[in-house]
Amino acid sequence: MKSFTFRVTCRFALLVTATTAAVLLVGGLLLQHQNERGLELLHEIEARELRQLIGNDGSLGPEAVAARIKHDTETDAHLFVAQVTNAAGAVLFRSENLGETVLPAAAKDAPHWTTILPFFGKVHLSEFWLDPWRIQIGSPLAPAERVLRDYIRISLPLVLGVALLSVALGYGFSRATLRPIRAIADTANRIRADSLSERITMPPGNDELVALTRLLNQMFDRLQGSFEQVRRFTADASHELKTPLSLIRLNAEKLRTRVPNDPDAAAAAADILEEITQLHQVIDRLLFLAKSDSGALTPALRPVITETFVTTFSEDAQALAEDRNVRFELARNDPGEIRAEPDLLRQLLLNLVANAVAVSKPGGLVALSSAVTAGGRRFDVIDEGPGLPEPQLARVFERFVRFDLPPGQSGGRGGGHGLGLAICKSIVQLHGGTIRAENRADRSGLRVTVELPG
Repeated sequence: MKSFTFRVTCRFALLVTATTAAVLLVGGLLLQHQNERGLELLHEIEARELRQLIGNDGSLGPEAVAARIKHDTETDAHLFVAQVTNAAGAVLFRSENLGETVLPAAAKDAPHWTTILPFFGKVHLSEFWLDPWRIQIGSPLAPAERVLRDYIRISLPLVLGVALLSVALGYGFSRATLRPIRAIADTANRIRADSLSERITMPPGNDELVALTRLLNQMFDRLQGSFEQVRRFTADASHELKTPLSLIRLNAEKLRTRVPNDPDAAAAAADILEEITQLHQVIDRLLFLAKSDSGALTPALRPVITETFVTTFSEDAQALAEDRNVRFELARNDPGEIRAEPDLLRQLLLNLVANAVAVSKPGGLVALSSAVTAGGRRFDVIDEGPGLPEPQLARVFERFVRFDLPPGQSGGRGGGHGLGLAICKSIVQLHGGTIRAENRADRSGLRVTVELPG
């Protein structure tokens, strides 16, 4: 993708080059017109001189006319060709440089025109009716065309030079013009969840750039207010929700100890305690997602020896799988190191394995592999569950999304409340990685792949 600086430079260079070419073109046309206009003025002067030499006696014959103006026309033979006609249309005199050529008559509305004559090439002619004579004067255009060719020969390198110079000037102009915009972009990129109070420095003046800066700062003010509201909500929710739940749990435990001989009451108290535990988990997960979305959660990344970490985690995963009568296997564990937050990384892998175990049939296999990649580390969790239809794969990491399982299986893709895989996605994004799910090609089941940078 071409940068805005590149586009501004090209437009500036094109504008300057086109303007220069247009000016030179207009200059060439004006030069040509001025040459013709200058010749016409010289023709008029020459025609009046001939008229004075001939006089106004319309009865003069060719010999008398030639005797009066021959010397003058021979003197200016290198500049003009001349022809004199009387009122009857008879040619009385032609300059010797015309030879046998007879100049054509002009159109009624065109006293000046250009034509081609033998041995002369292009000739610009002018016709004047100076009673009683029609005097025609012409000048070869070769000298004027030679000047025009020299003008074009000079103009072409000039246009090329202007084009090259305008590229350099355009680049400098665009860089200087866009410098305030780049400063705004750099400052905006630095404003994150941990630096929401930073603002763009107001440039001097009162132009459009100042208005844009003021607008962006106002937007950052609103964003900061929104982030602070989210942070206050998460803190308030943690206190306002967990405290009553703790009291409910305490009372339920007291109730259970007081009704040991009432199986129904004891079972109801146990159900209350189990639901309270589930509700605590939902609240914790929602708070985690809220903090992640608001940018308030910044993982403390540090080097993690993945081989040791995955080996230790696989012991817990093995116990989790055995509790559900599912087999667990550590298929691959490459040595290496990545930068990660260990607690979040463990939560990520635990959610993925728990989700895979939940959809596996008794005796099914859940496999975990940890492999080195060119960009860092890849984790794969593979199960032998029913998999998912293609349209549902794109939604598997959304919140509160649950998909039905075949009869006889509990749980679902996305955890008990549809938040487990959503949390996995948030953890991966906090580490700058990617996560995706796809159906296995060799048999039924799902493969979830996580790629984290090194």
